[in-house]
Amino acid sequence: MNNRDGKIVGQRYCVRENYATAYSIFNELYNAGVLPKAITIDGNTNVIRAIKAIWPNITIQRCLTHIQRQGLSWLRRNPKMPAGRDLRNILLTVTEIKSERDKILFIAEFEKWEKRYGESVLHLPSDHKVFGDLQRTRSLIIHAMPDMFHYLNDNNIPATTNRVEGYFSRLKIVYRQHRGLSKNHRQNFFNWYIYFKNIN
Repeated sequence: MNNRDGKIVGQRYCVRENYATAYSIFNELYNAGVLPKAITIDGNTNVIRAIKAIWPNITIQRCLTHIQRQGLSWLRRNPKMPAGRDLRNILLTVTEIKSERDKILFIAEFEKWEKRYGESVLHLPSDHKVFGDLQRTRSLIIHAMPDMFHYLNDNNIPATTNRVEGYFSRLKIVYRQHRGLSKNHRQNFFNWYIYFKNIN
């Protein structure tokens, strides 16, 4: 989706969001002359690899909502460990980062958490469900951090994928009224839906 006007620039009806499918879609866009400067996406590593293969110099913005939602899911609503509770409080602020000052405060809070808990969390037994999820949340933030804040320097870069997610949610509601379509008719349904949405 082009964030400026909300129009869909590329789509594919597919079962799996894997490297081959993502590469194929992005390659079609590239061959059609689409040269985006930035893209906001979730953390799917296969999709990120495909993007970089087609547009090596593109700016990748990690969706803040996905980071927050995934991290909070792993930490659960009421973490028992202090490390989990403190990290959850930090994650709750992710989507509230609106300025350079907010960014600096977020990074400082996470670095303080890392200094206090990082080493001990890293050495917890990873085969334990709760400990493993805490480790995954820590790793999520560390790996996402370099690509979390590009939107602060460019108003054209959305901080989240909420706009396209909302579009997809509305599409699913309409599609449910036409369940039972063959695969070919499903593809045609999506093509026409997007076409008419784009021209309107």
